[in-house]
Amino acid sequence: MIKKYILRLFLILLVIPFSHVSLYSQDDLLGILDDEVEEEIDYTAYTFKSSRIINMHSIEQMKTGELDFRINHRFGTVNSGAYEMFGLDNALINLCFDYGVTDWFMVGLRRGTYQKTYDGSLKFRIFRQSKGLKVMPVTLSYYVDMSVNTLKITDPSIEDIFSNRLAYTHQLLIARKFNERLSLQLIPSFVHRNLVPDDEENDIYAIGIGGRYKFARRLAITFEYAYASNTAGDNKYYNPFSIGLDIETGGHVFQVFFTNAQAMVEKAVIAETTGNWLEGNFRFGFNMSRVFTLSKKSH
Repeated sequence: MIKKYILRLFLILLVIPFSHVSLYSQDDLLGILDDEVEEEIDYTAYTFKSSRIINMHSIEQMKTGELDFRINHRFGTVNSGAYEMFGLDNALINLCFDYGVTDWFMVGLRRGTYQKTYDGSLKFRIFRQSKGLKVMPVTLSYYVDMSVNTLKITDPSIEDIFSNRLAYTHQLLIARKFNERLSLQLIPSFVHRNLVPDDEENDIYAIGIGGRYKFARRLAITFEYAYASNTAGDNKYYNPFSIGLDIETGGHVFQVFFTNAQAMVEKAVIAETTGNWLEGNFRFGFNMSRVFTLSKKSH
């Protein structure tokens, strides 16, 4: 767009010395220039400020050569009372590393204290919200995760083989930035757990929604909710709901929130959330993200 205006200015300066020529000639030249200069693609940036909304992934991902080191922390439930400092005496932690192989492909590796879980993930951007020469109303990404439960198996009736410890999550991330303040995301999800108790299903389907509302330069309210197929008519598991605050502090993004999800891996957030908000069974948590540039693009 800047190049276009520079060319227009250059052409006007070129025509001024010949001002005795009909004004229609100048208009015709500018019209030809407008036709020849192609409109650029204007891609939407910063739909969210982090690769996660709260627990679940957003469509944001690392650029080529960037590493996101993230510390996720969840305390105990608020209804545990003053003796447990309303949950602050208990905590789970998750360490995350997400690396941008390209601008559209990201790999991740994490380790969490919930079930001593290791998990690895891939995130692909399929297309990106844009306007101008190419109009695309939403950004679409595909996220896949495989997790391994490494707890010791003490039940002699359970066969301790590696495949029994695996779980898989597949998600489509569909997001739109409506303006500088509001962004929303839809998250159709599928979870498969290889080994589950007899009264549970291996396959769980869910539909999630998340959003961000920026109300100040460095502050935004975020939320996410998912309806999972295994929570219908069940009082063992509940749909995960989280609400919090994003705080941008230069090179860091700091998220503080309340959530009824204990775990920080997708298969457990969607399929194994046991907290009931109505009973005060939710917890305080925070995510802290720091991005490092490990390599730069070659030009």
